[in-house]
Amino acid sequence: MRYVLLICDDETDAPSNEEMAADPVHQAWEADLERRGAEIVGMRLRPVVDATTVTVREGETLVSDGPFAETKDFVGGVVIVDCANLDEAIEIAAGHPYARRGGVEIRPVWE
Repeated sequence: MRYVLLICDDETDAPSNEEMAADPVHQAWEADLERRGAEIVGMRLRPVVDATTVTVREGETLVSDGPFAETKDFVGGVVIVDCANLDEAIEIAAGHPYARRGGVEIRPVWE
């Protein structure tokens, strides 16, 4: 079964790409994904200041800068994994460094 892991964190305190690459916990998590052969794709997202939100109301397209939600925690990355079941997805999510800083939301892919 495929799951999307939404990596959530407070952007005001997020590590740089270089810091993440040098982090032994993040390196161990990546190694675990490789060992499992679970990662389909993963990517870090640009900060919310670079986001654009599009909504359509009564036929009118509205475009605004930034995210629609007003919260300090934002999705900073996504990882799509292929797992045997939800328990394995939970194990993978629990190993992500951001599970200790922010949170990792697990969503099954609708297939």
